[in-house]
Amino acid sequence: MRKLNKRTKENRQKIEKRLYHQNDAIRLLKETANASFIESVEAHIALAIDPKYSDQQLRSTLILPNGTGKKKRIAVLMPLDTITSEYKNLADVIGSDDLIETITKGDLNFDILISTPDMMPKLAKLGRILGPKGLMPSPKAGTVTTDIKVTLEEFKKGKLEYRADKTGIVHLLIGKSNFLDSDLLENLIAVYNSIESNKPSGVKGRYFKTFHICSTMGPSIEIDISALKV
Repeated sequence: MRKLNKRTKENRQKIEKRLYHQNDAIRLLKETANASFIESVEAHIALAIDPKYSDQQLRSTLILPNGTGKKKRIAVLMPLDTITSEYKNLADVIGSDDLIETITKGDLNFDILISTPDMMPKLAKLGRILGPKGLMPSPKAGTVTTDIKVTLEEFKKGKLEYRADKTGIVHLLIGKSNFLDSDLLENLIAVYNSIESNKPSGVKGRYFKTFHICSTMGPSIEIDISALKV
């Protein structure tokens, strides 16, 4: 077993085995995010769902009020004759058949791929390239759209897709350790409300099991879910 360094040991000793109010949890998270770089802040939410059933699957999008603090490169795939200078200014990468050819060669110089519906049939053959990296556009992810401008603006503001993994856990980046406490809290509440409002129809009884936050190198802190219900 890997030996823990002094910083990690001291950080873990600061966390008690109990539920924390969200305000205290954020304060403690920032106190333990003391690595030599600005750490990311993550939320890990365990849900009482079984994703193998279609009516218990969770996949949606939300716009974090204060973004994630991480800049993502956005690519847009659309018919050549509809590409305008406005779209070029908003997108980091934009193209039509030329972009498909670039992707075919394995050049994926982007983090998000947005496509118009009429270009999706051409992307079907690239499922083996885009799929494993989570880059295949889909209506559920909000990345297949006829309103390119609005969609680009939303993703620039911090719109992100989330889904429950096969064990029913949602993993989300919700900010950076140098965010204001109030900004992290606002993002945290937005995550909770989004997951709550998208509760799968097949879920009966308890929905949330546990809700943890942590920084990249910091210990996990469990939040009192009942305090989030406002």
